[in-house]
Amino acid sequence: MRIGIDLGGTKTEGVILDRGGEEIIRRRYPTPRAEGYEAILNTIGSLVAELDQFAGHQCTVGVCTPGAMSQLNGCLKNSNTVCMNGQPVASDLENLIGRPVRLENDANCFALAEAIDGAGKNAGSVFGIILGTGVGAGIVINKALFKGLHHIAGEWGHNVLEADGPQCYCGNHGCVETFLSGPGLVAEYVRQGGDTSMDATTVATLAVHDPIAREALNVFLDRFGRALAMVINILDPDLVVLGGGLSKIERLYIEGHQRTAVYVFNEEFRTPIVSNSHGDSGGVRGAALLWPE
Repeated sequence: MRIGIDLGGTKTEGVILDRGGEEIIRRRYPTPRAEGYEAILNTIGSLVAELDQFAGHQCTVGVCTPGAMSQLNGCLKNSNTVCMNGQPVASDLENLIGRPVRLENDANCFALAEAIDGAGKNAGSVFGIILGTGVGAGIVINKALFKGLHHIAGEWGHNVLEADGPQCYCGNHGCVETFLSGPGLVAEYVRQGGDTSMDATTVATLAVHDPIAREALNVFLDRFGRALAMVINILDPDLVVLGGGLSKIERLYIEGHQRTAVYVFNEEFRTPIVSNSHGDSGGVRGAALLWPE
């Protein structure tokens, strides 16, 4: 059996998957962000011990987390749980639970889960995108993560789309994430003259009858098309699968596809853009699936 841990900003979730990928048990606890790094590690350690006890033996452990492991020093970077940054999370967890740990960022785990037994299970190559508070992506080829030389393959959110755009937390201006995240859609709505109190889901809903929201979503869809076309022109995947809160915007799957087609360097654009199968469980399932059967 395989344990997957999803280390989120507010909750730490764990599952056990059997050899066939079926979920056996799920447990969830608050992430003790305010208590710091050691408390978070201990929460994961306790969760693993609880799941081991249920399984009756030590399981393999994979961990999904925002951010990524630095190839220079093995420490976590770019996590929104800032106390984790600069820490050797994987090696500290291995020492705590007494076995190897495989750790990947949340977008890679999402893409892996969808490619193995989700919306992309029949596709040879999958580009999995998370559109939420941030923007991330992962690449899976023949059911295996493609990580790249620097372990940054799929970092779509930090490609510059518009050089004169707003500053991103990474230091660049006009990153994909600054436009295609939930806050990015809201910011465009405000730029068009909309109410600052709206959230992204509300803006997308209002676009049916509100001209300001309609124009904000129109700009969002055009940016989605331009940004995704760059990926299609380079990777040409068999399928694109969307996750995260903004993946519920239905217009992404028809109009988003049409906008992408405008910018793809080909006379046709046949790549399906589909919604995810696993919902919020993609990350934790993908973490477990970092270990093959």
